[in-house]
Amino acid sequence: MGQAGVFIDRERSFAMWGLSVAGGRMYKGGMSSLIPPWGTPESSDQGITRRAAIKAAAAAAGVAAAGTDLPATEEKPDARRRSPKRYKMKKSINLWAFPYPERMNLRECLQLAKDAGFDGIELNYNLEDDLSPKHGTKHYTAIRKLAEEIGIAISGVCSFLFWPYPLTSNDPAERARGMELASLMTRAAHDLGTENLLVVPGAVHMPWREDHDPTPNDVCDKRAREAIGKLLPAAEKLKVKMNIENIFFNGYLLSPEDMIRFVDGFGSEFLKVHFDTGNIMIFQFPEHWIRILGKRIQNVHLKEFTKKGTDYSLETFRPLLDGTTDWPAVMEAFEGIGYDGYLTFEYFHPYLHYPEALVYQTSDSLDRMLGRKA
Repeated sequence: MGQAGVFIDRERSFAMWGLSVAGGRMYKGGMSSLIPPWGTPESSDQGITRRAAIKAAAAAAGVAAAGTDLPATEEKPDARRRSPKRYKMKKSINLWAFPYPERMNLRECLQLAKDAGFDGIELNYNLEDDLSPKHGTKHYTAIRKLAEEIGIAISGVCSFLFWPYPLTSNDPAERARGMELASLMTRAAHDLGTENLLVVPGAVHMPWREDHDPTPNDVCDKRAREAIGKLLPAAEKLKVKMNIENIFFNGYLLSPEDMIRFVDGFGSEFLKVHFDTGNIMIFQFPEHWIRILGKRIQNVHLKEFTKKGTDYSLETFRPLLDGTTDWPAVMEAFEGIGYDGYLTFEYFHPYLHYPEALVYQTSDSLDRMLGRKA
């Protein structure tokens, strides 16, 4: 998938609104309105004279100088630059934001996340690379020790494999493979030392898969419950929490009430919610879901989303703060339910050039959202 860039000529853009730019400032009415504060030669008799303007400026400077003797006041947080409130949640980032494995190896990604100031990193399970069916406990234990040496936590395990191998597929072979992979992911999460595994329980439809045969809603629900029921005992034994993700695009669990019925129906402390802020933004609002789901939320994806036009694809997700999410309301909602876990930025397009920039920019954005930035 490509990453589009749009470059707008600043002066021409401003000109459309009757604005002009000069010396880094904007003026209404074009260049003809760039009038100095002492007026024009033609208007100096009726307006402010240059001498009067200079005298006024000198007087203002004197007042400013006198003000320096006043006692200093305590600096207050500027809400325009960062949250005025400090939140306890932890910063995390998904490995998809890194150019892994093509341009950076896993060690380099872990170190970069640490250097950028993240508390944790979420790793992705696939059919190749460092997290895959090719590896076992010894390999994952080594990754766990590597992360500990670097000083960064593994905040969870995620995977795209629930799409080619959905647990509710009409194809029995796809369902069987999905169950097998979900079991391997559970073991990998345990060996990596994280208690969090993201699980997609099923899908009615997948618009990004042209070969997918839609599953009727009632059949999807029945199969999803059967699948989770079979996977849960092993997760409980390994003390790995299977966190069900909300995904509006797949046509299943489309409301917080649906999610609550599904999760609570198993009565297990190891079945929770992996809440994704961006996956519902097309029609709904994360701050509403958070309040309703409450303590069921075990882990979080922060995905920025823009409602300003959409093609219903991954391209609707943006770098953090470059969208239409009401982040102050979202952060208040998380605090309101007592959430203090990981906030994991999930993004699917590492920067083509200087990929470190995205990682550092995201860390800075999270610092401002969390009220950490001075």
